[in-house]
Amino acid sequence: METQEIWDRFNNEVYFFILKKVNDKTATGDIFQNTFLKVHKNRSQLQDETKLRAWVFQIARNEIANHFNKESLYVAKTHTDTDTPLQNYQHICCFDKFITDLPKIYRDVIELVYIQGKKQHDAAEILDISHVNVKARIRRAKDILKKNFNECCKYELDKNGRLTGESNCAVCQD
Repeated sequence: METQEIWDRFNNEVYFFILKKVNDKTATGDIFQNTFLKVHKNRSQLQDETKLRAWVFQIARNEIANHFNKESLYVAKTHTDTDTPLQNYQHICCFDKFITDLPKIYRDVIELVYIQGKKQHDAAEILDISHVNVKARIRRAKDILKKNFNECCKYELDKNGRLTGESNCAVCQD
């Protein structure tokens, strides 16, 4: 499989996965770029294409770990507050707010699949619903999220229905 096909198939999912883990747009961009660079350089090592998604996400997890390991070399750990208020993460362009505001049936499936990295069929078992229902809920949740990003943050949709452009959001512009 060519890198472009892998990119087309997973770029949104991987980007938001990384963003949720690191809570920093700049770091997310760097990790995202490194992830797809490694995907491109090592795609010939993938022996079983049925495991493509797991392979791509493992590369992303490794890049996230590398980021935090490098960061810990330069940043002295001080007081870490596990109950950090959401407003500290407003630079993520309303991402957490939009996820939290999803109706529970959509939020649960998005959190399982995109944030916890579960496979769709595993999410179906956990939620005790059909795999088809999981896919439908993901599609509806994505539509709601795209609408919210478009309305609040003024992102635009490209011809493939993906968000493009820079944020133009009063909430995000400190």
